[in-house]
Amino acid sequence: MRTRYHRINRRKKDSIPRIAYNGQVDTDEMRSKIQSRCTLNEVDVTAVLDALSQVMGEELGEGRQVHLDGIGYFYPTLTATEEIAADTPRRNMKIKLKAIRFRSDQKLKNSIGLIKVKQLKKNFHSSKLSEVEIDMLLKEYFSTHQMMQRRDFQSLCGMVRSTAMIHIRRICQEGKLQNLGLRNQPIYVPVPGFYGTSRDQPTLR
Repeated sequence: MRTRYHRINRRKKDSIPRIAYNGQVDTDEMRSKIQSRCTLNEVDVTAVLDALSQVMGEELGEGRQVHLDGIGYFYPTLTATEEIAADTPRRNMKIKLKAIRFRSDQKLKNSIGLIKVKQLKKNFHSSKLSEVEIDMLLKEYFSTHQMMQRRDFQSLCGMVRSTAMIHIRRICQEGKLQNLGLRNQPIYVPVPGFYGTSRDQPTLR
């Protein structure tokens, strides 16, 4: 199967390709595939994945990079809840975990091999993104941004204003985004637990 992509026009003279995700693989399917390629049963695989998640969380929490041979490096990044100066009181209380970033090993890239691509017939601005694709784009966006405006959503998803507002209202109703701004000047941020944010993160007001 060929990897599909959209062509996104950023300027008149150039464009960039963005992959059109072909769905996603969940833990159950990954567990089944791993079990079929080793001597562990699915219960054992589940135990290993749970333990891996716990150990990685502990090590990342200590400020360490975690390297899984053949997969890549996981490392934590930080952000500040407000601007911090040398005389800012209780500076440490204003710094929090921003995201867990990932840098792949060359071995993982080599295992993918040479991909075959196919451009979708419609351009990015007229193509219809699935809800899963929109969620993936938002997760990627909020890994480097704290907030979003309607025009940012339009640019990210390649939608006209009316279509963008339909999806923004849907996502807000689903409890994934919240508006911290005014009704006519909205500023959207993720609800804790969505788009890469921690469920323990306090809800912003």
